[in-house]
Amino acid sequence: MTTQHEISERCLHLPSSNFDKIMKMAIENKNVISLGPGEPDFVTPEHIKEAAIIAIDKGYTHYSPIGGRAETKEAIAKKLKKDNGIDASPEEIVVTCGSQEALYLATLSLVDPGEKIIVPDPGFLAYIPMVETVSATPVSLPLREENGFEFDPGELERLIDQRTKVIIINSPSNPTGGILKKKTLEKLADIAIQHDLVIFSDEAYEKLVYDGKKHISMASLNGMNDRVLTFQSFSKTYAMAGFRIGYVAGPIDLIKAMTRLHIYTTVSAPTVSQIAAVEALNGSQKCVEEMRKEYDRRRKLITKRLEEMPKISSLKPEGAFYAFPNISKLGMSSVEASNFFLKKAKVLVVPGSEFGRWGKGYVRMSYATAYEKIEEAMDRIESAVRKK
Repeated sequence: MTTQHEISERCLHLPSSNFDKIMKMAIENKNVISLGPGEPDFVTPEHIKEAAIIAIDKGYTHYSPIGGRAETKEAIAKKLKKDNGIDASPEEIVVTCGSQEALYLATLSLVDPGEKIIVPDPGFLAYIPMVETVSATPVSLPLREENGFEFDPGELERLIDQRTKVIIINSPSNPTGGILKKKTLEKLADIAIQHDLVIFSDEAYEKLVYDGKKHISMASLNGMNDRVLTFQSFSKTYAMAGFRIGYVAGPIDLIKAMTRLHIYTTVSAPTVSQIAAVEALNGSQKCVEEMRKEYDRRRKLITKRLEEMPKISSLKPEGAFYAFPNISKLGMSSVEASNFFLKKAKVLVVPGSEFGRWGKGYVRMSYATAYEKIEEAMDRIESAVRKK
């Protein structure tokens, strides 16, 4: 085809990704170990797969109700009460095609062009483009290493003005692996109430916490249930990334607005995936703990090895499955370091700058890959760094 079409400004303004270029380089190079993936390397647990297979065999291959099947929403409401301390009725839940769709629906439902959303920086790489796509303005909230990658409440308050509508938080964090402490969340609650703001709480990694740390849901704090949207995913906890299933819970007026938009985006989340999600929530949770323990084993390995390397330092991740080492003493930018690791060590990592300007000087390393591969990747990186 030779016809050239005029692409929308909305699409043209989306940022290009250096990670895409690095991925292409990795494909062209043989014997590359990837520490890039943001999804579990585990196969979906058998009892969940079996529920999906039975659903297909029984003919559950049609549309579901717009906001989600009743059985699925009831299981989610029960889980939120038991695990998170969140009181949400089934009517206050929308089942979506992953939590990322839920985040987008929430942004479209609540934020008008020109209004502001405060986003964690470094933060999940989809936040800023998502905000910009709806013609809103993203405002970066720095997460500094010296603060354990927690935000400074005073700095947050200085970023708020009359156009600020939403604050996004992500704990445990992608990419830093940090967890927001209860006292930080309580200060955030005070700020949200004082300035009449809504919190988007992205909790996709809630079950992946280590060293006795506890995940605290923002909506469980006093006075916050009516101003927090809680976003959850089955992708990370249950290794169900390909099922494309997630959900959001929150105030009924926002949920109704999101449901109206959901009709015109994906209509409904996949029926088979919703049935599998019920089994995930109601069935044995042994698989969740087994995966968490293996991630913890890998976390300890990657942290130990990074600590032993010259010119590289890394805080021990408290959650998720990412390390976020500081590579600034190598005298390279994040992109340059990622290219260096790929070319000299044949290891793929993600430049920290992909996650915001406060990610410069870092790279993200995923330990959602086999223990043996992580060992080999660390051997290669250490050898390359010592020879530099």
